[in-house]
Amino acid sequence: MTTPEQPVIVLVHGAFAESASWNRVITRLHPEGLRVVAAGNPLRGLVSDGAYVRDIVNSVGGPVVLVGHSYGGMVVTQAAAGHPDVRALVYVGAFTPAQGESALELSAKFEGSTLGEALVAYPVASGGDEVRIADDKYHHQFCADLDAAEAALMAVTQRPVTQQALTDGLDVGEEPWRTKPSWFVFGERDLNIPAEAVRFMAERADGRVIREVPGASHAIAASQPDVVAATILDAVTATLH
Repeated sequence: MTTPEQPVIVLVHGAFAESASWNRVITRLHPEGLRVVAAGNPLRGLVSDGAYVRDIVNSVGGPVVLVGHSYGGMVVTQAAAGHPDVRALVYVGAFTPAQGESALELSAKFEGSTLGEALVAYPVASGGDEVRIADDKYHHQFCADLDAAEAALMAVTQRPVTQQALTDGLDVGEEPWRTKPSWFVFGERDLNIPAEAVRFMAERADGRVIREVPGASHAIAASQPDVVAATILDAVTATLH
């Protein structure tokens, strides 16, 4: 009997964050002997962002546990569709769309998101607008359970997202969460994607594990890295059995 190959963990950040938002999770995964890749999500459009992450998955050349935060959940769903090397999906305070659904549509499905009130929009040369969270609103909106100094740094280093990316609907033949096992972890006090919305998506996807963290914000990978890392490790373990 052959031993299953250990998967590589590919982490995909969402809007208003960047690759280093996974740092505390990565420092908890490395001691387990795991290879981790933190992708730089372009945040330009769902199809192109998904193709970029799919290229990263292809570069690994073996089994992958694909992890998405926030809008990154849209992207990993797009990227994983029909890909045999993606063995598991982990959604970290993330969207888990069905065919045709967009991030904007899902965030408005249940009450509780205050993101729209915190955004600043401006035109970009490639066409359309992109949005970012206003610096003075970032702490409360995105990461209320982190200290003010860290929140100020995160506000400065946030990656804006195009409005197109937020309004693009999932474009795949079959949603990968229907055939690949999925894990969910999210914050009770997420002001970007209401906890009720995440529970709905997690239950629809028949998540193997659904963890709601009391008091946690949208920036759960930074504020609650232990439970996020533990959820990813659960998914890794499942691929080895």
